[in-house]
This record gives sequence, C-alpha cells and structure tokens, in this order.
Amino acid sequence: MNLKSYIKEQCIKAIESLFQIQVEDVEIQITKEEFEGDYTLVVFPLVKLVKQKPEEVANKIGTYLTDEEDFVSFNVVKGFLNLTLNPTIFTRLLKEKFKTEDFTLTEKNPKKIMVEYSSPNTNKPIHLGHIRNNLLGFSISNILKAAGNEVIKGQIINDRGIHICKSMLAWEKYGNGETPESTGIKGDHLVGKYYVIFDQKYKQEITHLVSTGVDAEEAKKKAPILLEAQEMLKKWEAGDPEIRTLWEKMNSWVYAGFNKTYQRLGVDFDLVQYESNTYLLGKDVIEEGLKKGVLFKKEDGSVWADLTDEGLDQKLLLRGDGTSVYITQDLGTAVERFNKYSLNELIYTVGNEQDYHFQVLFLILKKLGYSWADKLYHLSYGMVDLPSGKMKSREGTVVDADELMEEMHQEAVKKTTELGKLEGYTEIEKQQVNELIGLGALKYFILKVDPKKRILFDPNESIEFNGNTGPFIQYTYARTCSVLRKASHEPIEIKHKNLNEAELKLIILLSTYEDIIEKSAKDLNPALIANYIYEVSKEYNSFYQNNRILDADIEEEQQIRLAITQWTGNVIKDGLQLLGIGAPERM
Repeated sequence: MNLKSYIKEQCIKAIESLFQIQVEDVEIQITKEEFEGDYTLVVFPLVKLVKQKPEEVANKIGTYLTDEEDFVSFNVVKGFLNLTLNPTIFTRLLKEKFKTEDFTLTEKNPKKIMVEYSSPNTNKPIHLGHIRNNLLGFSISNILKAAGNEVIKGQIINDRGIHICKSMLAWEKYGNGETPESTGIKGDHLVGKYYVIFDQKYKQEITHLVSTGVDAEEAKKKAPILLEAQEMLKKWEAGDPEIRTLWEKMNSWVYAGFNKTYQRLGVDFDLVQYESNTYLLGKDVIEEGLKKGVLFKKEDGSVWADLTDEGLDQKLLLRGDGTSVYITQDLGTAVERFNKYSLNELIYTVGNEQDYHFQVLFLILKKLGYSWADKLYHLSYGMVDLPSGKMKSREGTVVDADELMEEMHQEAVKKTTELGKLEGYTEIEKQQVNELIGLGALKYFILKVDPKKRILFDPNESIEFNGNTGPFIQYTYARTCSVLRKASHEPIEIKHKNLNEAELKLIILLSTYEDIIEKSAKDLNPALIANYIYEVSKEYNSFYQNNRILDADIEEEQQIRLAITQWTGNVIKDGLQLLGIGAPERM
C-alpha cells in the first residue's frame, strides 16, 4: 500500500461524492510539525470549482472522511485540512513494508529511454567535470529504471578530429616510442601528457613567430606544428593506413584507461558509439530538410537553418565543401537512435555551457518534422570547482578523476583511523570499507546538489561523519545492520500498539520513498533521493538515541522498532544504490 496514494484516493472519493464534480488529482502533504495531524489536504484549488469558502470545503471533507474507520479526527487551518489517521493503518503499513528490498515502481506507461552521459574526448583523461557528468547520468538511469522504465545507458566517444591528431603528432615527434607498458603510466594519462606537450610546443612556436614580426593572430594559424596536425587530420580522413594504425593504437590505450576509471567510479554503459563511425550521419537528414524547404543553401554551397523567427540566429549545418560540423552528427545520431532502438525519450547529460547547442538541435529536429523532437531532453548541469579554482586541460592543470578518487580513499583512511571506526578489521576489509566511504563521500557531495547549480567541491567537508554527507548516511545504514545482527534470530512479528511520535514520524517518512523515486525520475534530479535518505538517516538516529530497541520494555515495542529499523535500512541501502553509492554493513 502507498499510504499517500490511498489518502489521495479517499479524498477524491469524498470530494466527488460531496460536491458532484470530477477531480483528477489533489495535493497531499505530510502535516507540518507545528500542527496536529498526520497528512494534510490542500483545499485552495477546490474553492473555484465548488464556489464555497476554503474552511467550509475543508470541514465538509473532514466530516465525510472521519465517518471512515481509517480517519479518526481532523482540524482545519485556513485552506488546509489536517487529517489524523487511525494508528492501526500505520502498523498495517509497517507489517506490509518492512521486509521490502526492491522498491521498483510499476509504471502505468513504461517508456524506453536512452540516457547519454560521459562522452569524453580521447585526447585526455577523465576529469572532475566528467565525474559529475557520469554520476548524474548513471544515477538518473538507475532512478528512471526504478520508476518502471526500460533504460539504455549510452555514450558517444569523441575519438576523431584535430584534438586527437595533436596528441598523436606530439607522441610521434617527442614520445620515443613509449607506451603505457614501458612507462607504467595509465593509457589515457599518457595520451593526455602528449596533448599538453603539443600545446606547450605550439605556444613556443607562436612566440617565436611573433618575435620575427608575424602578427599574433596570423602566428596562431601558421605555427608549423599546427599545420602538421591539420595535415595529419586530412590523411586520417583520407584513410591513410599509417595514420589510422597510430590512431587505433593510441585510442586503445585511452579506452583501457577509461575502463579502469569507470570501474572504480562504479558506472557502466549498455551502448558505446564512436564519433569516427557516426560523424557522417546527418547528411541524409540535411538533404531531406533541403527538399522540404526547411533548410537553405548559401552561394558557397553551405547549408543553414534559419531560426531567426524563433529568436535565435542562422545555424550552419554543412560547410560549403560538404564536410560536417558538430551539429550535423548530432542530427544524424538522434534520428538513428530513435529508428534503431524505438525510443520514447532521449536524455543528453551535458554541461550547461552547451544549453544553446541543444536548444538549436531540438528546434531543428522539430522543424524537420520528427514527431519525437519534443521527447528530447538536455539534463543541463553546472560546473564543479575545487577551492583552488577552475580546471584547464590544455595546460595540464586538470583535476584528474583517478587522482581525486585516490585522494578520497586516503581521506577516508585518515578519517576512519582518527575516529577508530574500523578497529578489529583485517587490512583487506579496511581497504574495501575505506573505498566505499571515500567514493561514497565524493558521489554524495556531488549528487546532493540540484544538477542546475554549480558546485564547489570540498574533499574535507565531504568526508565528515556528521551532517549531510555520504559517510553519515552510510554509517546510519551500518547502524541498522548492527541492531538487526544483535537482535534475536526469531522472525519479527508485528502486533498493533499505540505508536509514539518518533515511531509514527519514521513510518510516515519511510512510506513516501516511492513518491520520491517517482518525482526524482520526473524531474531528472537525483538530489531529491540524496536529501531524502539524509532526512531518513537523521530521523532514524534521533529515534535510535531516544527509544530502546533491543531492551524495550515490552515485546510488541521491540518488534515494532526492529521492523522500523529493517525498513529504514532497506530504504537507505536502496537510495544509496540508486545514487551508485555502496552501503557497508559494518563501519
């Protein structure tokens, strides 16, 4: 039973019976602490429909409901009807729910949804910005699945273009044949090293040209190393076997490195596409758009979309020489994905600096007549900063994902040692738990923030065992496991008893978990799950401190409190899993 849904149904039944009107939905809230009651019906939206004062409407509904066994009393505060439920409904709910481990919803209209995330370039390692991208995409995929949908987790890897050639050329010129095996350097780091070297050499050449009297802007275009990289790109596009072999070799180093990072971060994919295979897609879509008169050609042969009527500008879709631009591929891959995978929705997890790009992409697809164009979503998110400032990959000052994860692991070791949390554990157990705590701290700190907001990530603050942090929630879960381990191995048997305020509050809060999953999926916002399990953890710790569980005075009390403990643990563990965070049973 979903208690909130049940109360909503009863309220709608009362309204339709009393006022002879059809009502599709009503707003039900948990009653605020300062008022008497368990749940509150917001009456204001009904006032226009029934043409009566809010208090009058609320009193009529309250009187009707208290004739039912499940509602024992009510009070009205302006346009709010506060309802007090029969305590037996809560023990019935607890009995039904406390063993639940799978909270997946049955979606009335399940959808097939692709979530695209990560999508890195193969010329540098994954960095802090990618971490937020991966965590958002992965957790949203989990949450959409939990809401009853079929989800495809996908990424498209940017494995071609001038940036790749820069790393390749620098390695050819200055690498002396070194490999990940010969250096012990992770493949993506090794390739990233040469991207930085290219930039350093490029700047030196610009400085030299300027010193000989060349204009600065002209020097940027005529630096010999850049011209060599551009020549290499032309050879790649022409299928030059030597260049292609080098490209495949260096990309394979990068993919091996990426896979290690993904594995440690705990994210995965169902579908991986490569830009080298998709960059020609979209040309047929553009040809179709020209035939329909939706797109137009300029004198130089370039193809454009005119979006000025929509308050935007004209957008280049194909160069005069017939070569693609970035949006050409995006048009093609969107069409291919909907055709090939019969999608209902496609979600792009990409930073907010690309807001305009996706606004243009979605609008062009709509103008081209694709019926699914309004089922495209840009999960736009803010950047992540460290206290030291912004990241710049070309200068080699990027905040590397691998280094950050290792730093978080070491922070966990330091904190658990300082607090004596893992005394008596073997070295392997300490290693495993510290990894869960360190990465849990990192993931939770990022996911507890609304995706649209920019984050200042503070590693020290994230690893605290108090406050709104991953380790605090993990510790609460471990506490529920500890209580249940110490309890008798007899099955928990719930009998009705009058619940105290702390018991009631937790049961009501736990009963809203499925609603939170549904809203989080609808809003594409993992922060709703994160902050909910923090509230549950806070309430449970207060309950634990103020209520005897294992040594409760009477058997019925002990059983109720053990059931609440089990339900709490199951909800916290499931919520952490949706966020991609591990839940240690001992801490």
